[in-house]
Amino acid sequence: MSVENLNSQSRHTLADWLCYIEQSHPIDKIEMGLERVKRVAERGNLTSLPGQVVLVAGTNGKGTTLRTLEQVLLAQGHTVGVYTSPHLQYFNERLRLNGQDVADADWLDAFALVDALRQDTSLTYFEFTTLVAFAILQAHSPEYCLIEVGLGGRLDATNIIEPDVSVITTIGLDHQDWLGHDVESISKEKAGIFRTGKVAISGEVEPPQAILAVALEKGTTLLQVGQHFHYRLASDSWEWQGISHRYANLPLPGVPVQNVATSLAVLEQLGKLPAEATLNACLSQLRLPGRMQFVQHQPDVLLDVAHNPQSAAYLASQLHILKPRYSKIIALVGMLKDKDVTQTLAPLTAYVDEWHLASLPGTRGANNVLLAEALSVVSSGNMLSVYDYDSMQTAYPAIMQTLQPSTLLVVFGSFITVSAVLAMRQE
Repeated sequence: MSVENLNSQSRHTLADWLCYIEQSHPIDKIEMGLERVKRVAERGNLTSLPGQVVLVAGTNGKGTTLRTLEQVLLAQGHTVGVYTSPHLQYFNERLRLNGQDVADADWLDAFALVDALRQDTSLTYFEFTTLVAFAILQAHSPEYCLIEVGLGGRLDATNIIEPDVSVITTIGLDHQDWLGHDVESISKEKAGIFRTGKVAISGEVEPPQAILAVALEKGTTLLQVGQHFHYRLASDSWEWQGISHRYANLPLPGVPVQNVATSLAVLEQLGKLPAEATLNACLSQLRLPGRMQFVQHQPDVLLDVAHNPQSAAYLASQLHILKPRYSKIIALVGMLKDKDVTQTLAPLTAYVDEWHLASLPGTRGANNVLLAEALSVVSSGNMLSVYDYDSMQTAYPAIMQTLQPSTLLVVFGSFITVSAVLAMRQE
């Protein structure tokens, strides 16, 4: 469809709308600030969401924290809406109602509503789609709305709402062009989701002083891991202690326990901690696409969206456990060049035997030369087996043709990287 048609009233499909808003404001163009999005939201009363609202920020762990909250609340019979970003394969994944991706028809109605509300106000891709998601949540009125902060916190479009509980999962160096160049600056931005007189949960093991300072300044009740709730890992189980509840001998989930522990602290504040049998059943099945996701066995293929030093360190810890099972670990990597490529690759060099480096498309995509240079910096002079590809579409099929049953292929580096593999496997 032409640009002219997309700018008229002939946007009939979800693809039309997504193309329209991306042409109006490209998806990779970020403008921080709440003035525009709040002005439009107030016209349609979209600054408040139904039920109880949880707003989740952090460098890593937002998705798994939200998935844990969602699954435990659903298991107790509650209605739940979850807004996350980005998506892996389909835009519809960004909003789930009661565990199901929202259908096109709901998106279409809400896009038309927000487009009418905005009048001559320009919205970024994320601002537009966030308001659309809020409109759908209002229409369906779930008991719980679980909202992922897109970038930062203080000036993120999601911060126009009033959460009942605010959450910070972890803090690391990421999005430094917008949030600041040190952990304290980034922490202050993320703590911008705290509210006066409300509760905030911090799952950061070593919380920066900025989090404490913002909570004190705003009059927010801050509950921290290691002080107000605790967890301890054993070889095949773990335990959790909250303010007035305790669970022992919990099954190890398929996501980081730190994020599950944070989720339980949120549920305790909501008065929704489940019976032990219910929690055990949820944890035994807890998974999130693109996070430590095995999509094939013999040979094994593992997908993980790790794209910064913090998430790469977690991936490395899991490869440490997995390595004895395999004769060789092969990595297929594609990253964005505005990430800390060198420090992301560094923790994985101890476990990867063979590197395959693929260029990603677009202005933000890193090419394989940049990846190779970063890898050489962290290799400590060791000779590495390195192979270069001009795209994920050429890399993945080529590697799959040579995999042996005793080999593990790990695909990581970006949502774009994992999405490309999932798309190829579906085809």
